[in-house]
Amino acid sequence: MPQKTQGEHCNLVDIPGTGETGLSARYSAALYALAFEQNILGEVIGQMAALGSLIAQNPELKRLVDNPLTDASRIAPALTAALSEQGFLPMIRNFVNVVITNRRLAELPALINGFAAYVAAKRGEVVVNVTSAQALSDLQRTQLTARLTEAGYGSVKLIEHTDASLLGGMVLQIGAKLYDTSLKSRLNRLNYSLKGAA
Repeated sequence: MPQKTQGEHCNLVDIPGTGETGLSARYSAALYALAFEQNILGEVIGQMAALGSLIAQNPELKRLVDNPLTDASRIAPALTAALSEQGFLPMIRNFVNVVITNRRLAELPALINGFAAYVAAKRGEVVVNVTSAQALSDLQRTQLTARLTEAGYGSVKLIEHTDASLLGGMVLQIGAKLYDTSLKSRLNRLNYSLKGAA
C-alpha cells in the first residue's frame, strides 16, 4: 500500500493553476480525496493514466466513448467487465460508472486529463496543456519538457491533447498564458494580413 506523503494532503479546495474548473475539478477533487482516504492514491493515479492511454490507443473504444449516441445503460456493464479483466481497481471502475450514469461518457478523456492536472498541481508541478495535430513523439515530448525547464518552469507536467484541425505545430496553455504556434493559426494570421493589404 502506498503511504501518504507530504504534499499529497487531502484538500478539496480547488488548486489555482490546474487549468481545470467546474465539472472536471469536482470529479478530480472527489476521486483524489477518496483515494487518499483509502490509502491507494498512488495506485489510482497510475491506473487513471493507464485508463487514458487505453482509450487513446484503442480506436474502437475511443469511437465508443466519443459517440454521443452511445447507450449508457448498455455500455456500462460491458465496459465495467472489460476494465475488471484488465485489472483496474474497483474505485476506477466505480468512477467510470458514475461518469456514464451522469451521461458524461464523451467527457471521460477530459476528466482523466483533469485528474492528472489536479494531481500535478497538488504536487507543485507546473501543468502545461499541449494540443497538437498528432500525438507527440517521445522525442518531441522530451524536447518540449527541456525547453519549458530552460524557460524557468521547473518541474513540468504535460497534459496532452490532439486536434487535427491545427494542421501542424502546437498550442501550449500554462495557467492563463496561451502560446499558439500551430499552422492553422499561422495561416489565419497570413490570411488576415493579406486581407489588410488588399
